[in-house]
Amino acid sequence: MSALSAIRSVVDYESEVDKITQFLEKFTDGGGKKQAMEVDDDEGGIEMMAELTLAEPQQKYKELLQQVANRTADTVEIALDDVRRFEVENSGGHPPFAFNSSLAFRIENNAKAYVELFSKAIDKMMPEPDASAMEDPEADVLDVIFQARRDRDRRDREALMGGGGGKDAAAAAAEAGSGGAADAESFPAILTRRYTVKFIARAAQKAQAVREVGASQIGRLVTVRGIVTRVSEVRPAMVVAAYLCDACGSEVFQEVKTRQFMPLSQCQSARCVGNRSRGKLHKQTRGSRFVRFQEVKLQELTDQVPMGDIPRTLTVHCYESTVRKLNPGDVAHIGGVFLPQPYTGFRALRAGLLADTLLEAHHVRPLKKRYDELAAELTDEMRARLAQVEEEPDAYGRVSRAIAPEIFGHADVKKALLLQLVAAPTKRTRDGMAIRGDINVCLMGDPGVAKSQLLRFVAKVAPRGVYTTGRGSSGVGLTAAVMRDSTTGEMVLEGGALVLADNGVCCIDEFDKMDEADRTAIHEVMEQQTISISKAGITTTLNARASILAAANPARSRYNPRLTPEENINLPAALLSRFDVLFLMLDRPSAQDDLQLARHVAWVHTHGRHPDDPASAGIDADLLRHFVASARARTPVLPRAVADYVVGAYVQLRQQYKAALAPARAAAARSAIGATTPRTLLAILRLAQAHARVRRADTVASLDVDEALRLMDAAHVTLDAQPAAAAAAAAGLYGERRQRTDAVSAVFAILTRSLATARAAAGPAGSASLPQLGYADVLGRVRDAGFSEADLSRCLKQYEDINILQTNVTRTRITFVSAPAAS
Repeated sequence: MSALSAIRSVVDYESEVDKITQFLEKFTDGGGKKQAMEVDDDEGGIEMMAELTLAEPQQKYKELLQQVANRTADTVEIALDDVRRFEVENSGGHPPFAFNSSLAFRIENNAKAYVELFSKAIDKMMPEPDASAMEDPEADVLDVIFQARRDRDRRDREALMGGGGGKDAAAAAAEAGSGGAADAESFPAILTRRYTVKFIARAAQKAQAVREVGASQIGRLVTVRGIVTRVSEVRPAMVVAAYLCDACGSEVFQEVKTRQFMPLSQCQSARCVGNRSRGKLHKQTRGSRFVRFQEVKLQELTDQVPMGDIPRTLTVHCYESTVRKLNPGDVAHIGGVFLPQPYTGFRALRAGLLADTLLEAHHVRPLKKRYDELAAELTDEMRARLAQVEEEPDAYGRVSRAIAPEIFGHADVKKALLLQLVAAPTKRTRDGMAIRGDINVCLMGDPGVAKSQLLRFVAKVAPRGVYTTGRGSSGVGLTAAVMRDSTTGEMVLEGGALVLADNGVCCIDEFDKMDEADRTAIHEVMEQQTISISKAGITTTLNARASILAAANPARSRYNPRLTPEENINLPAALLSRFDVLFLMLDRPSAQDDLQLARHVAWVHTHGRHPDDPASAGIDADLLRHFVASARARTPVLPRAVADYVVGAYVQLRQQYKAALAPARAAAARSAIGATTPRTLLAILRLAQAHARVRRADTVASLDVDEALRLMDAAHVTLDAQPAAAAAAAAGLYGERRQRTDAVSAVFAILTRSLATARAAAGPAGSASLPQLGYADVLGRVRDAGFSEADLSRCLKQYEDINILQTNVTRTRITFVSAPAAS
């Protein structure tokens, strides 16, 4: 087998260090010509290099190196846009203007090697610290080691000059002959550097999905976009191991570049070699250098995953300045070097030539900032737009109409969603008990009323919005799962959707499709806003300070006005009472509303955008997010007079609720849909405080309470819109199951039982087709129950109108379009 031919690199790294030194010394941020220069980018297009002009030219990187020398900074961030602009400005009008022949291009394609080249250039031009910085220096371990080495070299030179001889003097002369150069020879360069070099990718570089980063980009500087699912603890990672010889007392340092290394055992210093002694090395933790290390799991976003695939995950290693920048649930752009990582241990035997990949983070930029960060980083333009909106008398209604403008109608629902985004301030009593300020909203309605679109818009606008579905979520997926850490092998907790949505909104679609065991996992979150975990030897409590926005369909897919609200909603009262607002969004035929809805949908499909609304014109998602952040910065207080007003309104609601129930059933009135419970009082206070925040008020007024009561009444107005027969039948809602008094409901119950019998007889083979019943068989059962064929006809007519069942033309078969639950 012939040996591989050696290929010499065309890049002269010595000249590259000179170019880097020139860039660091001469680059000025501003002071150039105030114009835009056109240069070729790597795709053959034109890249505009806009120059900023400041009042005075600033030597950006020289000042940064001075801060590093003064130990006020520990990171040197190199922006590739600055490197490219420096090359263009100093080219003198001569080529190369092409990006693929520039220094910035070479840095981008070989970032790991250029980190070392930049470090060498910085080592050469590192300035001396200022006098003010050296007045009271904080001596670290490295300073102590340096000083001890200088003192030892000085004593060895004095002993040599004093006439001492022997092998020890010869060894000391060999070791200390170069004077001060001994430090540079015996100490690794990474040990003497008190800084780290980080690269910031070009602004024109496109952020990629995890699955788009492939083997062709190994070693390159890439930018990846995704959501953070897991963040490990910050641990020390060893980069230099220090040893102490028990024979000669020398310090020996070993640079560590891999996850595993072989520790040194014998001293190789000049003194031990000269004495021919095998000094044993002892590892010294105090003299070793450790850097902060954190492992982050970055997962693809839902819009980046192809249909039928599962989201891919990328491991991100963060060092020094990039640690503690990300939290689970953050959507971020992470720029770094894409590197291979060989497997170790038994996994290496199984993997063979395969290797894992990771991203060594250089720059982290969260896409969605928290509300407090948005309020603190307002620009002058955004502040002017925000003031214009807040000064309008109907800012509450105008901003609410900017929520999902593509969706027609639902004005009260959008107002409730705006109050949910704003929320009320969280209160904490003196004994440490927390009273949640987040507002939970449930949207229950017929199919096709745009519940899912409202949820997706809220998840997009909220800084920490997580969207999930009930059928695709389990209790562990919502709360937390116990995982094994790939780095240490320990059992760790990985947060679910509710933990990822901490200080945000968790949108759960198809809430009614969740299993009952999984649905009970969020009871604690909705009230205490914590998740208690006790599994795999881990007992802890996680924060889940999130608002819950749930969307669900009725029990029989569509809301049946002939049934009671509890039979339609089919959710436990313990869960419903935790929602501050429960909206019933019904699809009722109306000539005027249907005409406006059809025109709205036709306009959206014709023009590809929503119609212009003068009331919400100029309010985009960014302005809406800043409006919510500005409103959440206020903490309105509740005056005594308004508190008495709330108490009176609550007592009146309780009396009205009690009067609406049958006297014999009043004692069992604790589980009614829309019941007035003590949690209703807290819901009124939260909605009122959120409305006061929207008004930019420092105190809660009676009009805020009135708006809260109006929203709750608007949410429950459909509960009172039952037919007279159903309302009379609902008197027996509590206690034992009520007896159906109308013939139509009784006949439908016979149909339901007949369907359950037919399914049991058919077995699994008949579950694939639509459930059907014979008309003659059903008619016989109806007559046996004491009803007539006219009652059966009325039942079929009413349930055909709400698209639950259909009969054929010859009236021989009854087909269930939406199969009901057995009653």
